[in-house]
Amino acid sequence: MPSVTNAFARTMAKAAGMTLTDDGALIFDGAVVHRVQPLDNGRVQDIDYFNLTEWIRDNHPDEIALIRAYAELIQTDDLGVLGLAIKTAPTLRASLQRVERYYRLVTDTAIFHLDETGDPAFLAIEGQTAHHPILAFRNETAMAGFAVNIRRIVGADLTFKFVSFRHSCRSNPELYAAHFGCPFRFGADRDAIAFDPATLCLPNRLGDQAVSDFLTAHLETEKSSIEDAPSLARTLVHRLTPALSNGLPQAAQIARDMGLSERTLYRRLADEGLTFRDVLGQAQSSLAQELLRDSDASIAEIAFLTGFSEQSTFSRAFKRWVGQAPAQFRQHSSNI
Repeated sequence: MPSVTNAFARTMAKAAGMTLTDDGALIFDGAVVHRVQPLDNGRVQDIDYFNLTEWIRDNHPDEIALIRAYAELIQTDDLGVLGLAIKTAPTLRASLQRVERYYRLVTDTAIFHLDETGDPAFLAIEGQTAHHPILAFRNETAMAGFAVNIRRIVGADLTFKFVSFRHSCRSNPELYAAHFGCPFRFGADRDAIAFDPATLCLPNRLGDQAVSDFLTAHLETEKSSIEDAPSLARTLVHRLTPALSNGLPQAAQIARDMGLSERTLYRRLADEGLTFRDVLGQAQSSLAQELLRDSDASIAEIAFLTGFSEQSTFSRAFKRWVGQAPAQFRQHSSNI
């Protein structure tokens, strides 16, 4: 089950003027207003964290101020050894490379990818869990937190080209820009911070190669001690989603692409209590919800993009997955 370090949950509570206790009680004005179930390893399950964040956001009067407060409160030190390795890396590039490689040590709900193939360079966040209505907001707080902390690490005069998000803006983009000192773009092709490539070579204020190497070796040991392979179902969802617009992917072809026999694919899915059809439905449902929530595509277009030849068939399947018709889901999402 994906999980999140308690530090993120506690900081989100603090940003809203609340307190999250060690036993998972969210306290506001002396009363328990929400609960999560903490895990024994200093984390909370992803769904608990997402529901907590959604509750806080929905009960906070100023969403952008909440994002700003979270970004100011979260510290690289809250990430433990990873945070220290990020701060002591010699350059900004080295810091972001450590984020890319070791971020799963603090959560496996998302990964970061450093893309230096063009100008600008990007640090992008990519979700690793099933859809939840709070994920767009989660991405905003995560990227805002990184923007603030990167400036702390390199220097306050560090500039970004822009910050971008795939979802539409729930407020005014200019308010985001005023808070964070750089342009914000919505409806983009990735959730990312954009850099001038030259800034990646900037030295970090506390950069120390020897200390960073020592900490990185510790991180490498910790990383090797956890299960590296994601579930087959999660891997399949990521493979299936971009292929849906070309029609329903066939198990035999997917198995060949993964270097498996079709029988082995079915057996390994059965070990996880799933069928290929189950996972295909997960991919279709997740993509359909994302498109309904974050795009202006018509329902007929979304039906095609998720592998359906008929809108009516898509609508019946969607209602079976989500409990709402596509139009109802879109309307509800736009009102959240």
